[in-house]
Amino acid sequence: MRYRATVEYDGTDFSGFQLQPGARTVQGELEAALARLGNGERRPVDGAGRTDAGVHATGQVIAFTDSGRLPANRLLEALNGNLPPDVAIRDLRRVPQGFHPRYAARYREYRYTVWNGSRSPLRERTALLIRTPLDTAAMARAGAVFVGRHDFSAFGAADVQPVRTVYAVRVRRSGQLVTIDVRADAFLRGMVRRIVAALLEVGKGSMDDAGVAAALADRRPALAGAAAPARGLCLRHVALGRQRPRTTGEHEER
Repeated sequence: MRYRATVEYDGTDFSGFQLQPGARTVQGELEAALARLGNGERRPVDGAGRTDAGVHATGQVIAFTDSGRLPANRLLEALNGNLPPDVAIRDLRRVPQGFHPRYAARYREYRYTVWNGSRSPLRERTALLIRTPLDTAAMARAGAVFVGRHDFSAFGAADVQPVRTVYAVRVRRSGQLVTIDVRADAFLRGMVRRIVAALLEVGKGSMDDAGVAAALADRRPALAGAAAPARGLCLRHVALGRQRPRTTGEHEER
């Protein structure tokens, strides 16, 4: 039987979502838990996004095939009982055979969190500390530059298909907490963290929205390829829709 589930993880101690030889990954922990429940048989886990080392998730979506020996509610409990403290799954349900979350995703939304104040050890585990006051209104104006369908070569790793559609960039402040939400159909590798790096420069007054627009149009690596640190990034939501054809050159934020 084919299942999908939502996964939450603290990415601090992971080398990313995707399997890597000799490294601790989220996919590896999920597949190990499934193997323990299935007499050692490896059952591949497919993810909607391949988050990089240090990146967190509250809304990652996975899919896997299981024998169906346990009903979904008991399988959910058994899996969580076999997962480490920094990974948990919820909302486990049956899906049609052939379902793959990466190709069923209509859009993905990431949040980057900045703690714009004095030191806070607990918050800094999942947020970037910046003591310099940030002009969030200017950041919001610059964020609007990214909305639409563009060639994002300047804000992502080299890719044969660098065109992506960004649906929204929202910058909000609540006290000392600043959040940057980016929603798109898909992302180039490193795209969100490079967009955030540019918006932070705007917030500090070192760049403006015209400079961001010029960098996007130039297509060469903006700010010499600078990217915000991974710890502030979280995959918040994957919106699922109709299964679409698999295409080459499509990657996800890492």
